[in-house]
Parts: sequence; C-alpha cells; structure tokens
Amino acid sequence: MKFALNHMTAPSMPIADFLDLARSLGIPAVEIRNDLAGNAILDGTTPEDIRKLAEDRCIEIISINALQRFNEWTEARAREADELIAYARDCGAKALVLVPKNDGTGREDGDRQRNLREALSALKPLLQEAGITGLVEPLGFAICSLSSKQEAAEAIGAVDGTGVFKLVHDTFHHHLAGEPALFPAMTGLVHISGVTDPAVSVADLRDSHRVLVDGDDRLDNVGQIRALRAAGYSGPLSFEPFAPSVDALTDPRAAVRESIDYIRAAV
Repeated sequence: MKFALNHMTAPSMPIADFLDLARSLGIPAVEIRNDLAGNAILDGTTPEDIRKLAEDRCIEIISINALQRFNEWTEARAREADELIAYARDCGAKALVLVPKNDGTGREDGDRQRNLREALSALKPLLQEAGITGLVEPLGFAICSLSSKQEAAEAIGAVDGTGVFKLVHDTFHHHLAGEPALFPAMTGLVHISGVTDPAVSVADLRDSHRVLVDGDDRLDNVGQIRALRAAGYSGPLSFEPFAPSVDALTDPRAAVRESIDYIRAAV
C-alpha cells in the first residue's frame, strides 16, 4: 500500500516540518493546502520554495487541495483556478483537487449537472496546458451540490475529460453519500479518515469528527480500501483527518505510524 499525508494531518506544522514528518514515516508523497492560515500557501511561500523543500527531501507533491466551489464557474473562480494551476505547475504538484459548493445551493436537478459540465469544460484546457490533473471530489453532505461519484464520472465523460480529470474517493464522504459504486479505474486519489465517536448519527457527521483510522472506525475504511484494491486501485491512500484532537497531538508521527500499522495488518 502507498500512503500519503495531507497537510491537514498536522495543519499547525510549518511546511518544512510537515515534509520532514512525511520523510520520517517513510511516506514519499504529500498533499499541500491553500486554506491553512499562516502556513504555505497562504503565507506567501513561493511555489519554487515549495518545490525545493520537497525535492531536497525526495518528497512528491501529489496535489494542492483545493479549488473550492469549482462548480460555480465565475470570472473570480477562473482567476483563482489560473493562480492555483500555475502554483501547482511551478511547485511540482501533479494535481489540483476540485471541491464543489457545499452550502445548500446549486442542488437543483438539471442546473446541478449543467453547472458541473460548464466548470469542467472551462477547467479542461487550463489543466491540459499545465499538465495538471483535476481531481474531482464529491462530498457526501446532504447540502452538497455534488455528492455522487456517478454524476461526476458522467460529467467527465460528457466533456471528453477522461485524460484530464480523475475522481477522489474519500472514505468519509463515500460513507455519508451511501453510493455503493467505487469507480476504481477513474480514481486518482483516496482520502482516508476515520470516525470513532459512537454517539453521533451519520446525518450529523462533520469534518470535525474525522480522526486517524483505528480499530474503532465506524466508516469501514478497511473494507473500502480492500474493495478498491481488489478492483484495481493502486494509488496513494492519503491521510486527511480534520478533528482538532489530531492537530493537538504532541507526537503526530507515532499516531500516524500506529494508524498505518493498523491498516496494513487489517487490509
């Protein structure tokens, strides 16, 4: 199994220390983020600096996470996409994660599909020119404008974007969406996180419940990973916990190592 670290695993850690964390775990791939205040990318760190930090540690940057509200295509979104795609290209990132609107709007049947296709059509030439993959990440929340991987896959096909776009399988969102199809051939990245709180209902699950995967996981990460691997997925499994308790860990290296060991043994 190939593992990766999303910077959300240790969001308070400066980028150089985060890359050192990955290296110390023997993890050769990371996702950097553009939503961590006081950290790269928002702190003004140049893409060239990011590239050098990663290359010096033999770390591959598999994605920048993320272009938010990508399926609401506006002039402002186009400018943001241009900037992030250029940053991804210059820092050596292989992909840009594309996250849909998640505020209860844009969910109407017909409009939803049309908005998605419009955004993919606009993004396609920008990504192609830069040699960057667009990773479409459906979210399982009831208020999300794109919850279905089936719908995302159909839209990618409709814009002839198979060579440009891939899907993100997020184990948390896959569980919330309740959509059984996996689409392993179209999957470019898997995000893994667990939920261990026994009291919260599925409908009330939020990012703040997402922790590292262990034996108390309610999302069946192990079953999802087994199914994806059996169906042919061989790409990275990227840790993406959001719970404040993970950020507060005094020894994130030991915690991630424990989770890796659990997953390897269970899968």
